[in-house]
Amino acid sequence: MSFFAVLLALLLEQIKPLPRDNWVHDALASWVRWAGRNFDAGKPHHAKVVWFVTVILPAALAAGLHWVLARYISFMLALAFDVTMLYLTLGFRQFSHFFTDIREALERGDEDQARRLLAEWRHLDASELPRTELLRHVIEHSLLAAHRHVFGVFFCYVVFSALGLGPAGAVAYRMAEFASRYWTYESRSLGLAVNEGLRDLSQQLFSLIDHVPARLTAFGFAVVGDFEEAVAGWRRDAELWKRANEGIILAAAAGAVGVQLGGATAPGVTPDRSMSFSAGAAETDAADATGSTPGLPPQLGHLGSVVGLVWRSVVLWMLLLALLKLANLIG
Repeated sequence: MSFFAVLLALLLEQIKPLPRDNWVHDALASWVRWAGRNFDAGKPHHAKVVWFVTVILPAALAAGLHWVLARYISFMLALAFDVTMLYLTLGFRQFSHFFTDIREALERGDEDQARRLLAEWRHLDASELPRTELLRHVIEHSLLAAHRHVFGVFFCYVVFSALGLGPAGAVAYRMAEFASRYWTYESRSLGLAVNEGLRDLSQQLFSLIDHVPARLTAFGFAVVGDFEEAVAGWRRDAELWKRANEGIILAAAAGAVGVQLGGATAPGVTPDRSMSFSAGAAETDAADATGSTPGLPPQLGHLGSVVGLVWRSVVLWMLLLALLKLANLIG
């Protein structure tokens, strides 16, 4: 079921994508806000309660509904339910409109518009970024968004679906990722978090959930790109980023495409990676004094290379999933 559910969800999203300001995002924000308002009283253990209500409860409900539909009603209804959940949690169109608009603005030579779009996307001031840095951040954010909106959801869905839990993995991953961003953003926009433990816990637990998916994404990039350089970058340059999961993905992608990512310039432009490039060995034989990966400076053509890398990786994982399902049927 998982192969057809993912395939149908991706096709449906291409035909009828969710709009930029959609009700799904508003519903997620309302749910996380409601959980924090009703279960967070500022104590350390309240952070765990809020996270459980925010992430585990929706995933458990999704698993229960899938089980009831598949066991007592109809396999096709269970498949339709999975496709619906994947349509809401997985897909390129949940972030690609920003990437497309920025790319078109750069192709027109309108760098100011591209900076405004990046600032709107990442909720930070990008008005002073030079062109190379602008392209670098667009590439980095796009790669991370592709992982979090496509590959991370995909891997978690496949694993939980194999266990008979339907879309529970997709829902849990999406809720955990959204909660980690929401509480970080609330902390930054308000000046302090209502419960700093909640902010830290949500980031730590999402990092734990994302540990294996991030490495699978990086492996996929290596297979469909320059494998030798991607693996070398993974081993050598991942520590240039503060967060290990992000560093592995970006270092592998940089090697796979041959583009220079990372660097000490304007580190604050990345909202949830403050001082991202202050960690790790910034000066090695392969990385220059700015703490960047080796490769060509980001150029407009690299945006197309990144798109190709991501789509080839999607095809790779879909083919592997299809082969596993075929082997299971034959066996």
